[in-house]
Amino acid sequence: MAMNRIQFQAGLSMPDFISQFGSESQCEAVLEKTRWPDGFVCPCCAGKLHSVFKVGAHNTFQCKACRHQTSLIAGTLFQGTKLPLTVWFLAIYLISQAKTGLSSLALKRQLGVSYPTAWSIQHKLMVAMSERDGDYKLDGKVDIDDAYLGGERSGGKAGRGSENKVPFVEALSFDGESHPFHLKLTTVPGFTSKAIADWARANLVPGCAVCSDGLACFAAVTEAGCQHQAIIVGGRKPKEMLEFTWLNTVLGNLKTSLGGAYHAFGFAKYAPRYLGAFAYRFNRRFQLDQLPQRLLVAAIAVGPRPVRWLRSAEASC
Repeated sequence: MAMNRIQFQAGLSMPDFISQFGSESQCEAVLEKTRWPDGFVCPCCAGKLHSVFKVGAHNTFQCKACRHQTSLIAGTLFQGTKLPLTVWFLAIYLISQAKTGLSSLALKRQLGVSYPTAWSIQHKLMVAMSERDGDYKLDGKVDIDDAYLGGERSGGKAGRGSENKVPFVEALSFDGESHPFHLKLTTVPGFTSKAIADWARANLVPGCAVCSDGLACFAAVTEAGCQHQAIIVGGRKPKEMLEFTWLNTVLGNLKTSLGGAYHAFGFAKYAPRYLGAFAYRFNRRFQLDQLPQRLLVAAIAVGPRPVRWLRSAEASC
């Protein structure tokens, strides 16, 4: 059997990570270079001339034009943190390299922090991952399917009517050689024509060719200017649906990942984050060694996310 190049790629080893990000000064230098690749830019007036002061744990930059001061971590996901950057960078490394996900409890043990702190770090990074992919739209050939998180409660409804199930759309685009290219896992209010039409407008490029298993609501993708082909599966088992092999494979990997890493989590409240984190890693599976750096870029771009905001799950509402 030929070696799977994706599975056996080198990635970023722990010794390499430590050599690049093992000290606070190294992390500060990388953060500054990533945030301002061409040198400091004032967030108020876009001025570049500045002075640097050491205030507290991190450098503070003062613009010489407008006198505005900003710290190295202000305006990023790290804003307000009391943790060393080495802890944050290690969390970025562990979460980005964990193919099957990493629970807050496991992260707590790895980082040597309290469970609430580990939970906060994990959810902040998952927000950065899910929001980073949120702007991308699928194009070309796209397979879609209906899926659910959760199961029936004791004494509750079974099947699609279960109160504990969160519906989401699994959508996978392909490259010119029919290989999986980009994945989107998006929660929806339900599998209705309106919900799917709204989802298609937000996540698909008009004109793409959508293929589904014939669920009636999926025909609504045409309202977003997309083509639709329905392949009736007729009650076949997933392994018999050769037309949707990749969709079923990815969904199986998702279930294995969530079931193996997490004993339980709030499906209705936090599902978009867990789904988004899985899709983020899948979409960058060809560049495992670059994942920590790319997640750092996402953490800078996403901006501050205080714990109160994380707990309210505003991004999910």
